[in-house]
Amino acid sequence: MTRDASELGTMLPDDVHNRALVANVHPQDWTAPTPASRYNLVVIGAGTAGLVTAAGAAGLGAKVALVERHLMGGDCLNVGCVPSKALIRAGRIAATVRDANDFGVRVPDGTRVDFAAVMERMRRLRARISPVDSAARFRDLGIDVFLGQAVFTGRDTIQVGDATLRFKKACIATGARAAAPPIPGLAEAGYLDNETVFTLTEAPKRLAVIGAGPIGSELAQSFARFGARVTLIDAASTILSREDPDAAAIVQRAMQRDGIELVLGAKIERVERDGTTKRLSGTTEGRAFTVDADEILVGAGRVPNVEGLGLERAGVTFDTKSGVEVDDRLRTSNRSIFAAGDVASKFKFTHAADFLARTVIRNALFFGRSRASALTIPWATYTSPEIAHVGLYEHEAAERGVEIDTFRQDFDEVDRAILDGDDDGFVKIHVAKGKDTILGATIVAPHAGDLISEITLAMTNGVGLGSIANVIHPYPTQAEAIRRAGDAYNRTRLKPGLKHWLERFFAFRR
Repeated sequence: MTRDASELGTMLPDDVHNRALVANVHPQDWTAPTPASRYNLVVIGAGTAGLVTAAGAAGLGAKVALVERHLMGGDCLNVGCVPSKALIRAGRIAATVRDANDFGVRVPDGTRVDFAAVMERMRRLRARISPVDSAARFRDLGIDVFLGQAVFTGRDTIQVGDATLRFKKACIATGARAAAPPIPGLAEAGYLDNETVFTLTEAPKRLAVIGAGPIGSELAQSFARFGARVTLIDAASTILSREDPDAAAIVQRAMQRDGIELVLGAKIERVERDGTTKRLSGTTEGRAFTVDADEILVGAGRVPNVEGLGLERAGVTFDTKSGVEVDDRLRTSNRSIFAAGDVASKFKFTHAADFLARTVIRNALFFGRSRASALTIPWATYTSPEIAHVGLYEHEAAERGVEIDTFRQDFDEVDRAILDGDDDGFVKIHVAKGKDTILGATIVAPHAGDLISEITLAMTNGVGLGSIANVIHPYPTQAEAIRRAGDAYNRTRLKPGLKHWLERFFAFRR
């Protein structure tokens, strides 16, 4: 079975790096294997959830088939985590050079970003990483890899081209794609999304970003640091509206310092094209606004990939907005078919897909009873500074009637943060009222995504905030803020009566 590279579309420009990428994740000369008489597990979709499910099952001795219609590695490798973080890193370097004078480092020529070189680096590194997700690697793991569209033809059969795959169990891991808002004139004017933005070789001078969620915010800030005039538009009154309001406010100030114009509380009514200019018009707080841009980037949510799979014939219940319906064990309405990753979860993160896939392996192959709801899943938004979160937000605790105590440590009191010039942020940890059981946490810091893992580890293993105070952290590090939050909790255990008794004790011993 072969597929022409021209069908792959998003892998532009056609250079040595993208050709190397496609050769790994969708080789044109790929020959489909002869199907087994029956598979222990057939996995549809070779993004993170599908790759982890297939590799894990094959490693345990199961006979596995893996089907991918587009690019192995899915969004994460090709149009998501990997390319976006390469751009974010370049943007941070540009900001460091821009702000070098604040540290006494003189940069005589200022900052000049070679956008073509930035994008070439991204493509080179993406291709370098791609062998890990390649068709050849998974074939060598003993997996039958089929490149083509999978369609259920019954409750236990899947058709891929001329091949019929019979299965004992199956897993749907087809992921999600960018959603396009129904704005009149948007499609006619043309726009970029998280897939096509990585095909650019020249930076737009004026960029309008629709959607101030994680994707829109991350890319808006990066392009602003590359020198584009960026306008970020969202219907909410703040950016990152699902995050802790204090955290979002810090990132919002940082974006404004980067020169991003914010149009919030906005309703975009139409998009028109005038030559090379794309004009967005609408209202915000009762006032009319217009934004002129060379390019429009849409980052306004995701929709699951459920079309064309023949799910009805398999007896799988699904919705075009929420995806495949699963229970807490990730079983669909057809108990022989499971689903994992973005197509079936509200947690649309690579690391969540990874651990949901592990849940599928245990439950599908070993009659397990593992529950998706038992997972403690952190996440991070890679703006500068980053926001990382795990567990409950304050408003969620209030909505559920859960009483909490909150301990906050600001980074303007942490030596390393002050010395690094990164002191606008905090660690905020929520514990059960009167206890040190950690229920949730938010961190705002340059590397919040790394720092949150200490708290996630504590939550997963039942380690209380008071115990974290007893962990020696190297000095000076920004992680010391987490220990200080533990110290703050322990100080609350020193009740006035006990303190008074200790004062008398020590007075007696003087």
